[in-house]
Amino acid sequence: MINNMLENKNALVCGSTDGIGKETAILLAQKGAEIILLARNKEKLISTISELSINNGQNHRYVCADFDNPLGLKEAVQDQVLDYEKPIHILINNSGGPHGGPLIEAEENEFRIAFERLLICNHILAKEVVPRMKEIKYGRIINIISTSVKQVIKGLGVSNTVRGSVAQWAKTLALELGEFGITVNNILPGYTKTNRLNELALKNANFEGKTVEDIFKSWASNNSINRIGDAKEIAESVAFLASESSGFINGHDLVVDGGRFR
Repeated sequence: MINNMLENKNALVCGSTDGIGKETAILLAQKGAEIILLARNKEKLISTISELSINNGQNHRYVCADFDNPLGLKEAVQDQVLDYEKPIHILINNSGGPHGGPLIEAEENEFRIAFERLLICNHILAKEVVPRMKEIKYGRIINIISTSVKQVIKGLGVSNTVRGSVAQWAKTLALELGEFGITVNNILPGYTKTNRLNELALKNANFEGKTVEDIFKSWASNNSINRIGDAKEIAESVAFLASESSGFINGHDLVVDGGRFR
């Protein structure tokens, strides 16, 4: 993709100190965007901001907030948006999923926690940035979800359930905001090298009496490319949807999984 394709664009990137979120923030900055990082670990935020390109004179900043505390997130983001004095053109919603396990064994509170983290917090952020997007007749809201939206994943019962709700929320928002030049799309990553995937692999290995390497080989064999994805590959897809070139794509689930979903 062309460098500087996001010059003069401002992006709020959630979960941006690890995995897909971090690679997305790094790539968007390389392509010219000014970044507001959002995550809960201040030390990691400070470290990540030092890795962002400033070749276009960007003044990157961060918001320290926890998606398990929606009220605290709302207050932190409201303060940041008021202080920023610039429109946020791009919102990347991204947060870690709930713990795995069979759906029937899940406690009721696990659903409440996951719903607040994955959907309510997305909604809080959208409500903060959409008014200015409407004013400038431009916006990109991109939600990092999961291929479970298309094909449920065994052992991720709560995540399968709630992420499906997030996808429908996004499609409804796309219907409502398209006329204002604001697009809302979902990225559905397949198995991707992240700390979260490492944790799931270890849990599955212990449960099935296998090695972590066996689990990764099994996952890789489920797609036609026969490997696990890289977070940078997901970030490239996000960058395209964040660009002006994607203006006629709205309410779409973009599957980036090496061919797992058939």
